[in-house]
This record gives sequence, structure tokens and C-alpha cells, in this order.
Amino acid sequence: MARNARPTAAKREREKNLNVRRQDKAARRLDVKQRKATEPPPPAGVDPDIADIIPGPQPLADWQIEDPVEEPLEE
Repeated sequence: MARNARPTAAKREREKNLNVRRQDKAARRLDVKQRKATEPPPPAGVDPDIADIIPGPQPLADWQIEDPVEEPLEE
């Protein structure tokens, strides 16, 4: 059986979405590149990945803190 030689509307839509995603990704890359160019370099001897980490015991996260259970008053 012969198939339709022209691309379907679905394929055109798919290719259009791919092109839009490529353009968005290129714009994000350009934005990051410009941001990195204007950002001042970190001070010498400081690792930016661990700069804000405080050694020692860490405070509990919100989900780890238990609410005090109120006991019902007995009458």
C-alpha cells in the first residue's frame, strides 16, 4: 500500500516543538554565560560549594520537629 509522501500535521507540530525547545535552551545557555561573565569571581581559597556549610550538629528540619501532643483534661 502506498503511504502519504507528505509529512503529517503531527510531525510538523513535533518538529516545531523541537525547534522551540532548542531556541529556549540556547537562550538559557546565553543567559547563564552572560551571568557568569558579569558575576565577580569567588575569593581565593574558598570553595563555593561548601562556603555556607556550618560544621557540627544541624538544626532539625521542619518535618522532623514533632508538635507537642495536648493531653485531654480529665473531669
